[in-house]
Amino acid sequence: MDINIVALVILAALLIDTAVHAAADILNIRDAGTHLPKEFERYYDADRYRMSIQYAVANTRFKWVVTVFNLVLFLGFWLLGGFAMLDQWVREIAQSEVLRGIVFIGMLGFAKAVIALPISVYGTFVIEERFGFNKTTPRLFAADILKQFLLAAAIGGAVLACILAFFVYAGALAWLYCWVAVTLFMLVMQFVVPTWIMPLFNRFEPLAPGPLKTAIYDYAQKIRFPVKNIYVMDGSKRSGKSNAFFAGFGSHRKIVLYDTLVENQTTEELVAVLAHEMGHYKKRHILWMLAAAVAQAGLLFYLLSFFITSPMLAEAFFLEEVSVYAGLVFFSILYSPIDMVISLFFQAFSRRNEYQADCFAAETTRDPKAMKTALKKLASHNLANLNPHWFYVLLNYSHPPILERLEAIDRCAGG
Repeated sequence: MDINIVALVILAALLIDTAVHAAADILNIRDAGTHLPKEFERYYDADRYRMSIQYAVANTRFKWVVTVFNLVLFLGFWLLGGFAMLDQWVREIAQSEVLRGIVFIGMLGFAKAVIALPISVYGTFVIEERFGFNKTTPRLFAADILKQFLLAAAIGGAVLACILAFFVYAGALAWLYCWVAVTLFMLVMQFVVPTWIMPLFNRFEPLAPGPLKTAIYDYAQKIRFPVKNIYVMDGSKRSGKSNAFFAGFGSHRKIVLYDTLVENQTTEELVAVLAHEMGHYKKRHILWMLAAAVAQAGLLFYLLSFFITSPMLAEAFFLEEVSVYAGLVFFSILYSPIDMVISLFFQAFSRRNEYQADCFAAETTRDPKAMKTALKKLASHNLANLNPHWFYVLLNYSHPPILERLEAIDRCAGG
């Protein structure tokens, strides 16, 4: 089998991407154990600080094994003609281009899920268990996998069929129709996910009446934040880690606290955490991120329209015939280096938003100390890496490093 220039470009991009992330990982591990910052001396003793370093190292080494395994498996499947054999098989069992595409991509997705299953099992029941985070039972783990599979098949299958149909039948403007359809889908999912999908995995209970609820509603009223309810999620049934998040729009909006967070933070600290989440809303960060995602989808479909039926792209994966469904898969592989570059801007934008939300919380609560203490407790509880390397942060962090967040809060507060 001859390898054309497109195949060489894809291969080079995959290897460069792997090498860049591996270099960032090495730098990150090297810097992880440099010193315990003075800010955290009350929150990390020597044993816990050592454990946070071990946790970072364990996850990084496991990621390397997974990355090499997946890369070798992918290259073997590609270079041994696996895509061509699968394409030949789907052409024998289906006449419709759309149906062929659903089977072709569905089989690849199913194989990827099967390969990922033991990886997920090891990560959950070995690494997370070793560091005291895992609370998931095998039964719950299996139920989650089944639900995720059914949702991916139902929702993902419908979206995939729509995209394939447009590119098969809609002509030169197919990319535009796909963009409009996917944009509508993204907007609808902002309501569907918090209302129907998230409750399939977790229980969401309204925050019980008491001092915490009173304090939160008093703060929300002060900043004119429209809130109907605050929810507590049973995150402890899967993990000992703590978090809070904001999901949805309008009447379907949810501000959610993990039950583990409620257990470990004071009222003032929890108000500060929620002030941060409300800050994202007041600063329109969610709308901006959604707009950026819509713009990225438009770029993706526009570029896809030039490559989806490219003979050279099909030839790079040893296919004898061009097809929309195979072009969709191969373009996603070709697009990966572009996506890595775009993700740098998304990550930087997200980190900027986190700084702004922290500052909003510190200024509006007039209690920057509570915000800082909440972040320190979260970092300690989740065994956060306190000294990540800047290059690793650039590639991987959607939130700024904890020490930089604390310094930024001091600047907001005039400290």
